[in-house]
Amino acid sequence: MTDFSQRWAWVDINLGLIQHNTAIIAQRIDPTEVWAVVKAGAYGHGAVQVSQAALTAGATGLCVALVEEAIALRAGGISAPILLLSEQPASQAHDIVLHDLVATVSTAVGASAIAVAAAQVGRVVGVHMKIDTGMHRVGVAPSEALALAQFIGSSESLRLDGIWTHFAVADTPSHPANAAQLQLFTNTLDMLASHGVTAPCIHAANSASALTTPNSRFSIARIGIAMYGLLPGPDVRDACAGLIPVMSLRARVSALRWIDAGEAVSYGLRRTVLAKSLIATIPLGYADGVPRRLWESHTSVLINGIPREICGTVSMDQLMVDCGSDSSVTIGDEVVLFGSQGEHTITPDDWAARCGTIGYEIVCGISARIHRRYV
Repeated sequence: MTDFSQRWAWVDINLGLIQHNTAIIAQRIDPTEVWAVVKAGAYGHGAVQVSQAALTAGATGLCVALVEEAIALRAGGISAPILLLSEQPASQAHDIVLHDLVATVSTAVGASAIAVAAAQVGRVVGVHMKIDTGMHRVGVAPSEALALAQFIGSSESLRLDGIWTHFAVADTPSHPANAAQLQLFTNTLDMLASHGVTAPCIHAANSASALTTPNSRFSIARIGIAMYGLLPGPDVRDACAGLIPVMSLRARVSALRWIDAGEAVSYGLRRTVLAKSLIATIPLGYADGVPRRLWESHTSVLINGIPREICGTVSMDQLMVDCGSDSSVTIGDEVVLFGSQGEHTITPDDWAARCGTIGYEIVCGISARIHRRYV
């Protein structure tokens, strides 16, 4: 693996803040259990390290998207329950059973594959059945849930350990779809119970719904973005009070030059300076996860505690910053792209707002060639 640890660009991941955020959330939703969502490398933060921190702070399980992600956690020494958030290809059923993962099933074909793999090693394995209550991405239709549950119950190798669903607009708590999905889910649970089908683990809530909608919590809440200190959405800001962003993106000034009024910098020479200005080059760009469009939105970075505006097109490996007439900036000075320096803080959510996206995309987009430091 390429060693990027000596680059003048890096990410700091504060694992103490993972613990801080996890503990706050666990306290607010108690007695509902926290299962930490650590898919996509823990949203770019580092799956093994974040998982260990979250479990230390009170999380009791983990959630991932892919079998490969779960196996990497097992290889990293993680023994906690790991839920796969969607039904996986039948060809991976053996690995799911071998590594003691919690499979989500939404079809008889998927359940059969897990049953066959479990029978081959003489085990009974628990699965979670996902109900599609309105997001229409994955899950069994409520009208077909009883048949699937009975199919699972008929297998000598399977045990129904969980029933769950996922909200489509939880980041907007007042949206009527949330109440409709929750009602359909509880109706489906009641219907299943009337036929003798129950499960010890019932879950529906993600970060937003767990923090804003108590009756969505059930026995487990799947906590993702809030654990990383970012907002599920602007309508959930108050519910996220006290949570602190875990990731900061930093670099060092790699070059400096003065340019005259009327000159411009970077590809396209798209914006001229109005006065003689000191231009700082920062050695990271869109290949590292800095959105190219940031230059258009008058986004600033922090150097020596002062906001300095990105002044030209973000290129693949570098970007440029207008330091104005401030000659105190020197090569090697620390640059904070998001994070805190002095009295100022920039967050991934700030970048997201300027780019018309969400904080999730910003942190997940920080590439593997940016070294992660754990502090």
